Amino acid sequence: MRGRRWIAALLVSVTVFTAPATAALAATTKYRVYQNETAISEFSDLKQAITFAGWYSESYVEEISTRKWVWNNYPRYKLYQYDVSLPGWEFATLEQAKAVAQYYKYASIRDMQSTGWVWNNYPRYRLYQGGITLDEWEYTELKDAVAAAKYYLGAHVIDLNTNKWVWDNLAQSEKQQLREGAKKYQVMQDNKTNAQWSFGYLEDAVNEALNWANSVVIDTTDGNKVVYSNTNKYKVYQDDNLINEFASLDDAIYYAQWFLHIKIKLNGKEIWNNFPYYQVYQNDNKVAEFKTIQESLQYAEWYKYISLRTYHGSRIWSNFRKLLYWGWNGSSAADTIKKQVQTTAGLDIDSPTWFQLADASGTLKDMSNKESMVWLKSQGYEVHPLVNNQFDSALTTQFLANPAAQQKFIRALVDKAADLGVDGLNIDFENLAGKDRAAFTAFMQSFTTAAHEKGLIVSIDLPRGSVKWNHLTAFDHEKLATIVDYIITMTYDHHYSGSDKPGSVAGLAWTEEGVKEFLEYGIPRDKLLMGIPYYVREWKINGTTGALESNRAIYMKDLPALIAAKKAVSSWDAQFQQYKVEYEEDGYRYVFWLEDKITVQARIDIAKKYDLAGVAAWRLGYETTEVWNSILPKK
Repeated sequence: MRGRRWIAALLVSVTVFTAPATAALAATTKYRVYQNETAISEFSDLKQAITFAGWYSESYVEEISTRKWVWNNYPRYKLYQYDVSLPGWEFATLEQAKAVAQYYKYASIRDMQSTGWVWNNYPRYRLYQGGITLDEWEYTELKDAVAAAKYYLGAHVIDLNTNKWVWDNLAQSEKQQLREGAKKYQVMQDNKTNAQWSFGYLEDAVNEALNWANSVVIDTTDGNKVVYSNTNKYKVYQDDNLINEFASLDDAIYYAQWFLHIKIKLNGKEIWNNFPYYQVYQNDNKVAEFKTIQESLQYAEWYKYISLRTYHGSRIWSNFRKLLYWGWNGSSAADTIKKQVQTTAGLDIDSPTWFQLADASGTLKDMSNKESMVWLKSQGYEVHPLVNNQFDSALTTQFLANPAAQQKFIRALVDKAADLGVDGLNIDFENLAGKDRAAFTAFMQSFTTAAHEKGLIVSIDLPRGSVKWNHLTAFDHEKLATIVDYIITMTYDHHYSGSDKPGSVAGLAWTEEGVKEFLEYGIPRDKLLMGIPYYVREWKINGTTGALESNRAIYMKDLPALIAAKKAVSSWDAQFQQYKVEYEEDGYRYVFWLEDKITVQARIDIAKKYDLAGVAAWRLGYETTEVWNSILPKK
């Protein structure tokens, strides 16, 4: 974790590089494919992303760096039967929607970029034979109702929009005969009636009922059966408040168009509304609504914790993703671990140094503490203990050459981790010889397989690895990315204890370049965490000769007091994008590049810019709570 000891493991070679940078650059993903809110794949090529997305319904391609949609296949028209819409009832064109809708009665089509209906086949006419009617005797066209009526004697047709009697096949003599007969039809309004509302001929009762809202006609000779209704069956709601009701669907829709947030219900079923279809929520509170997805996304750019949902509640996009905050303890001591994590805010994963490769035969050195693990879990932290190899190159080479030793170590480590109940294991094998590249990759495959069988998450800490020379090292970033669950970039020690000139521990541009290097291998962004230093390196320079004398590491939390005590002077360094701090003492010049909450925030911004899974701090205890409080809002 610490230092550039791994650099010594590079095999000296004058061979022309066989892995050109231009080839690897193509593996950096730029586009992410989603189906609704779920990310399903990433691509470096836009055409490939679109082709892949085309195999999924309700999918889109998003530019990762900006979260802008560059393509989508969201349908525009939605088919309903009453208030129900089935899977597959969404279409790109109105013609496609109509082709399916024709097979259903009480169907409507909504343009999801508009409000209300753009088409419906709600019946406009109902056929009766006297007081008898059937469900299938409903028609959208009068001519169809009349054509069906020719098969029945004593038939009539009611216009369902006006509730008027608009056609019948009774002769005038038949009508007159019925009028002179027994008065069997009674008009009722809200269960009230009077003697003048009794009729022998049904059409006369219907015409009388039209004068009275919410009225019905009953047949008193047939158990008071309702044979006609002029009730207000279309209920108009604003949000959830009933504001009016109508006997006519057309009247209800005309009225509704003068108001916002209107629903029309028929028999308790919501059949029409003028709510914008795309709704924006912040957390679980609706904050805006729009007719198009694009308008919704433009609005969402300005806010956090936003989700885009349809009117029916389906989530299709969100910016809820939070960065994982990971911290190494650098210690196995229970009191130290507890003290360190209590300084944090927003920490998700704690990594105590609990395990070590003790010897080449695969003996496990176990420094774990069950009580610490239980306490950490009780505080809400995931626990991923660090496992190191003592940073001993010769020891590790011997170990990797011995399959039995590896199996012994793997079994002891995995069994102990499972017994402790930790969430995962963090492999920090450093200073490996380049010749052990294949053996180390094979070891990680065996280890990860065993860990996964126990339900453990596996992470690995890797140094920066330029495509120009990484093939000479022990770390095959590309293959390791396919094996483990997380990769943590050790994006620090830009200038380390063995450097021959002063410089930043992790210049901002250098750090960002390191992230880009890892992405060039095609490492998924949701597997990648970026290392953050909570320390600086102070350089001691001879004031007379300018020669570099020595250097030392200083904790971030101790810097303010040091600056004040030494009356140090700060100046902006554009190269490292940090403040360079200098002071003189006893003939020597001392210099370091400042790490504080501002630089930590800048590093978080890099992780967010590249949509990484999170950040990992080396190490806890070097910082103050103020630093954590400053980055908490950036999760």
